[in-house]
Amino acid sequence: MPQEHRLILKHADAPGYTPDVECYTRHGGYEALRKALAMIPRDLPDGKKMSPQEQIREDVKLSGLRGRGGAGFSCGIKWSLVDRRSGKPIYLICNADESEPGTFKDRQILHKDPHQLIEGMIISCWANDVKLAYIYIRGEFPAGAKILNHALKEARARGFLGKNILGAGYDLEIHVHRGAGAYICGEETGLIESLEGKRAYPRIKPPYFPAVLGLYMCPTIVNNVETLCAVKHIVSMGGADYARLGTPNNTGTRIVSLSGDVKRPGYYEVEVGKASVGELIFHENFGQGLREGRRLKAIIPGGSSSKVLKAGEKFKLKRKPPDGQMVATDVDLLDLPYDFDSLQSAGTMSGSGAIIVLDDTRSMVDTLSNVSEFYAHESCGQCTPCREGSLWMSKALDRLSNGQGRKQDADYLLHIAQNIQGRTICAFGEACAWPVLSFVKKFKDEFETRGAEQEAARAGAGTAGGASGQ
Repeated sequence: MPQEHRLILKHADAPGYTPDVECYTRHGGYEALRKALAMIPRDLPDGKKMSPQEQIREDVKLSGLRGRGGAGFSCGIKWSLVDRRSGKPIYLICNADESEPGTFKDRQILHKDPHQLIEGMIISCWANDVKLAYIYIRGEFPAGAKILNHALKEARARGFLGKNILGAGYDLEIHVHRGAGAYICGEETGLIESLEGKRAYPRIKPPYFPAVLGLYMCPTIVNNVETLCAVKHIVSMGGADYARLGTPNNTGTRIVSLSGDVKRPGYYEVEVGKASVGELIFHENFGQGLREGRRLKAIIPGGSSSKVLKAGEKFKLKRKPPDGQMVATDVDLLDLPYDFDSLQSAGTMSGSGAIIVLDDTRSMVDTLSNVSEFYAHESCGQCTPCREGSLWMSKALDRLSNGQGRKQDADYLLHIAQNIQGRTICAFGEACAWPVLSFVKKFKDEFETRGAEQEAARAGAGTAGGASGQ
């Protein structure tokens, strides 16, 4: 039976649990930090020694932890790419912008268990020789920023942060930086530009990979809130044990934001890949199904920028049985494991872990119009295809939503979207193009019918007007 496996959210909703340091330490808080700082160099077969920091970095790599913010890139590999020989200071930034529509997981941690994030950050900073770190929080989270600042003050007072942390001779400071509420600041280089006090124009990669040329042109690590919390648990339980949670190449737990047309929307923490899309939507432990008399029409599996999946679709997934060769099997949408690789094989992504459920009462035209209006508004305007194309798509969809559409608008939308993706500095181009490409391709008849009916209605009104005029 699929069920939650609460690791990061273990205490967050427990009765009587409060976000203060006293409650956190009573429940074992900062013990992972004590363990990390007390580690001693490990002897290697070649006679050399592995430092405690290297041990933690290797454990994170061994754990298989993948970023929980959207791209799903290996956290251990990201850390290994940091330029440690440049002589420049290394910075760490926690991306707490959480701006992807449909996503509401990180704010649960910020509001209910902020010290868990702070402990994960301190361990990550220790492991990467960081002396100064930032939490970049979304401008619309004023309460979260207040809670974090208070938690940081408590951590300093207890000796978990600041000078000579826990007597280990390690100094670290963490600051909270409030953004201005722009979606583009979720992109790591746009976030860095904003943190430096500039307009959040994403940087070109290469050469501006944050691991080499990040904040203040220094090596920089940017990790998501949930990712940094997981580091604390990896140190507590060990990378190998953490890797036993979830499924191969999709290890650990993941917090899923479930919203839309389900009876019980909410956030659920599950072992990655241990629950299917259908189970997350219909099982009594999760979404509990659709409203009475409604049927599933589609799902957006990873926040609004991920490609939509249509009810009844089948996908070819490559799987390797424990004692056999890799085989390709047909899998229905509802049986699709909710993990990074399965969703990628299905032509979409798990993104920020946000599932938006659409039942048969939803108009795909109006839904896409709503999504596209958001992306047209949030484009930073740096790249012409994105700046102009996102607005053109939004205008065409607005026409279709307000009786002025044309049958050819479906192909027009596809043409614009195809000329945006792959032609912008950052992934925002894909974020605005992918929903259009997938919605229109999978529900093209709905778009064409809407446009054709509106054309016919206008033509009929014109004929009637001409006849009455005579």
